[in-house]
Amino acid sequence: MGLWIDTDMGFDDLASVLVLTHAGRQIDGMSLIAGNSPLETVRSNAASAAKLFGWDFPIFTGREKAVLGGLETAQAILGPRGMQSAGAHLPECRPVTERCAFGALCKWLEQPAAGDDKRHILALGPLGNLAALALARPDLARKIDQITWMGGAAGRGNHTALAEYNAFADPEALAIVLAHELPVRMVELDLCRKVIATPDDVHAIRIAGGQNASLLADLTDGYINIGISRGRSGMAIFDPVAAITLLDPDVVQFANTHVAVDTSQGVARGQTHIDPTATAKFNGQYGVTVDADRARTMIFDALKAEAAK
Repeated sequence: MGLWIDTDMGFDDLASVLVLTHAGRQIDGMSLIAGNSPLETVRSNAASAAKLFGWDFPIFTGREKAVLGGLETAQAILGPRGMQSAGAHLPECRPVTERCAFGALCKWLEQPAAGDDKRHILALGPLGNLAALALARPDLARKIDQITWMGGAAGRGNHTALAEYNAFADPEALAIVLAHELPVRMVELDLCRKVIATPDDVHAIRIAGGQNASLLADLTDGYINIGISRGRSGMAIFDPVAAITLLDPDVVQFANTHVAVDTSQGVARGQTHIDPTATAKFNGQYGVTVDADRARTMIFDALKAEAAK
């Protein structure tokens, strides 16, 4: 299966890539998009992560604004670097070259599929890059076999009372992707909230002994502290839950549904409406149940293994 990652490169995005590379999953390419932080910070985070963790897949620069031209970041929660930390941060690292995500995605989709090979996109941020592809090259967008997107919410939001961040940051992009009937599989907020990282998970990473153990422990600790600071026992693990569905088809159970998104300028902007009833026209899938223990094991085994290198 051909795999492409579309990301705004926060900590849980980074953890998702480590989960996949730990499992030996080949990644054909990565496109970046503004989201958790502005695009220049996203680019720096991705370049630094690639250098530190030995990623050899190509990375491409995507959209710096939403479809309608605005920019909504999560820096108020995640800090100016788009990643909270209890100590060390990724070193600032500017990419050596500028490479266009739109052109790279087109080239990837233009290549003939080998045998029954599938083209799968793991989307971990706002969907502007995929919306641009759907609008400009619908012929190529139709070649995407699956988009697994960490985004949307069946219940309450996390960026507003009603909206999950990735949906709120660019609801028009989500609306375009849905209107073009791209095969979206949502790993939504409520599902991810069942998989929790706690302070106890940090120690095993910190003592793993590898060259990046302290950095990974500090980033994991900083991420978990977002939840702790709000009176919770830990922090939900978002993007890695989407990533592990590519490795273990049984860890999350999906169901057909109809998905819609509010694109108004009111309080419901970015709210996703999930309707799995038989009377709705299905246009996607959403995660219904997750084996939380299995998910946690897969995620933290990967982080500990990386910290031991």
